[in-house]
Amino acid sequence: MRILLTGSTGQVGSALLPRLGELGTVAAPLTAEFDLSRPDTLGPKLDELQPDLIVNPAAYTAVDRAENERELSFRVNAGGPEAIANWASARGVPMVHFSSDYVFAGSGDRAHTEADATGPLSAYGASKLAGDVAVRSSGARHLIVRTSWVYSACGSNFLRTIARLAGERRELRIVADQVGAPTSARSIADVVMTILRERVTNPARLFSTDGGVVNVVCSGEASWHEFAVVIVEGLRSRGVSLCVDTILPIKTSDFPTSAVRPANSRLDLGRLRDDFGIATPHWRDALSVELDELGTATAK
Repeated sequence: MRILLTGSTGQVGSALLPRLGELGTVAAPLTAEFDLSRPDTLGPKLDELQPDLIVNPAAYTAVDRAENERELSFRVNAGGPEAIANWASARGVPMVHFSSDYVFAGSGDRAHTEADATGPLSAYGASKLAGDVAVRSSGARHLIVRTSWVYSACGSNFLRTIARLAGERRELRIVADQVGAPTSARSIADVVMTILRERVTNPARLFSTDGGVVNVVCSGEASWHEFAVVIVEGLRSRGVSLCVDTILPIKTSDFPTSAVRPANSRLDLGRLRDDFGIATPHWRDALSVELDELGTATAK
C-alpha cells in the first residue's frame, strides 16, 4: 500500500509519520513539494505519487493571522482538501482528513456531536468548515477526524508556550472561561492508527461517502487556565526550574484577540466509543506523557 501523508512536519503529521510505515510505504512530501495553498498543482502531484490511501493533517493553523489572511487560509484549508478529495473520488482512493472544534460557535455547555449544527466564529473556523464540506461533497470515501486543543512536546503550541513563559515570568494571566479537551498529537495518532490497522484492509468498513465525521479528543475537560496550572505543576514535579509563582484566571474579554474563539469546545466521544470501540485517555494522563518528554529535554 502506498500512503500519502501531508503536513508531516506538523504536530499530528509528525506523530503519524513513523507509524504509518506499519501499513505500507509512506510518501511525506514537504510543503514545497505538495503545497495546499496551490490547489491547481495537487492533481498532477497525486498522479505522480499514485497513493492508495491519503492522510491529510496539513492545515493553515494561524488562527489570529487568518483574520487578515482569509484567502490564504481558505486556499490551504478548503481549496487544497477539495482538490485532493476530487482526485481521490475519481479513483476510489480513501482519505483521512482532519477538522477542528472551531467549526462550532461554542455556545452552551453540552459536548458537540458530529451531527450538531456548525457556526464558526472566525476565518480559521470558516476555512476548516469549508474544507470539511468540500471533502464530504466530493464523493470520496473519507473519514473526517475532528479534534481540539492539539499540543505536543515539540513544535509550537500551548504546552510549549506555557513552559517558556513560566520560565520567564512570575505571573501568568490565562483565560478561564473557554473549556475544551486538551488533546496530544500522540493521542490522535494512536486513535487513527488503531482505526486504520483494524479496517484499512476493508475500506468500506471505515470510509463512507456521506459524511464520515468522528470526534477524536482526550476525555475529560479543562479551561485553558486549568491546563496551564497542570502544565506548571507537572514540570515542577519533574525537576524543571520555573520563575512563575502566580497563574491568574482571566476572562476572554480581558485578553482580546483578532479571532473570536468558541467558549465551549467540548466534543462528544459517543461515536468513537460506539462505532469504533475506542476510548481515549484522560487529558491529564496524555499530558503526563508529553511532560515526561518535555521535562527530560528541558533538564538537559
